[in-house]
Amino acid sequence: MRRISGAVLPVLLVVGVIVGIWYAAAYGMNRAATLDVMERRGLEMSAGEVFADTMAQERPRLPAPHQVAVELWNTTAGEPMFRERRGELRANPRSLFFHAWQTLAPTLLGFAIGGFAGLLLAIGIVHNRAMDLSVMPWAIASQTIPILAIAPMVIVVLNSLGLSGLVPKSLISAYLSFFPVVVGMAKGLRSPSAMDLDLMRTYSASAREVLVKLRLPASIPFLFASLKVAIAAALVGTIVAELPTGARFGLGARLLTGSYYGQTIQIWSALFMAAICAASLVALLGLIERVTLRRMGLDR
Repeated sequence: MRRISGAVLPVLLVVGVIVGIWYAAAYGMNRAATLDVMERRGLEMSAGEVFADTMAQERPRLPAPHQVAVELWNTTAGEPMFRERRGELRANPRSLFFHAWQTLAPTLLGFAIGGFAGLLLAIGIVHNRAMDLSVMPWAIASQTIPILAIAPMVIVVLNSLGLSGLVPKSLISAYLSFFPVVVGMAKGLRSPSAMDLDLMRTYSASAREVLVKLRLPASIPFLFASLKVAIAAALVGTIVAELPTGARFGLGARLLTGSYYGQTIQIWSALFMAAICAASLVALLGLIERVTLRRMGLDR
């Protein structure tokens, strides 16, 4: 119990401080709108009534935490992902789970593409000095291009080729996710010491055997560390890709719709759902990492 309380209490304390600051900021940012309404209508309100009004505005500048929590609950537990229409089971666009899945599908596909491409590129960089000197600088330079600038161009080009929907979003997601894997795996594949490499040479091991039996096992911790960064970047890439396409579904589309109509509570609920999705994916990778390292005898 002491160990649990020692781990939980600091987290609860930090969360409590953040929520308190959030409420104070919501009051400060929404108070002007309340006072303006009072002045135009000739109303008089006590300080308590002003505070209550700032916490319950329909379109606040900054929603209060409980407003975001209620919106999350109403659009997840309060709305099924599918509902029956004219005898057919159709997707429910009011469900935030439905929008989350529309974003997660290209995220996972792009993550798989970017991770696999990053792994292959890292192996080539480690085993070929020409690739190390030529490809790695280009990989670094590619990340300096703002994704907001390149996403519309990629989508327009792919649409002209007849590719739309899942594929363009997945490719943009892969573009953001491959770089962490390249850097992490290049570092991991080079992590074996010179003594270990010399020992493999004394056994007359080929380059393939050194890769499979030494470099890859040594790079597993680096791989999972880079994958955790890559999965979060992949989710960001998918959301950004949804913005210029005018997508109807997805968390990016939810953010765009909320900004068009001034629905700040909807925007914040979509942001929180994106954060929950990213945290869940990273936690899943962490679980896979612990199981893998335990089976390899590298549990830390």
